[in-house]
Amino acid sequence: MIPNVVAPVIVEMTIRISFAIMLFATLFFLGLGVQLPSTEWWLMISEARAYMHHSPWMLVWPGLAIATVAIGFNLLGDGLRDALNPRT
Repeated sequence: MIPNVVAPVIVEMTIRISFAIMLFATLFFLGLGVQLPSTEWWLMISEARAYMHHSPWMLVWPGLAIATVAIGFNLLGDGLRDALNPRT
């Protein structure tokens, strides 16, 4: 029974990690998280809103970093599911 349960549990954990990253990014962007002088990607996006018309790349790079990490966790879970599948 354990080999059949391991893969779905790992996939669910990695999906929840990426969901938590996106949730924290949203909450901290709205100002409900850590404040200065902490250096967080979502705090960088929130501070860069004031300069968005002059230098939009200040928003792009932290946003891409958050998206890359979230997608990376999803791909990690997918790869582990394929590797741990007892039927293959």
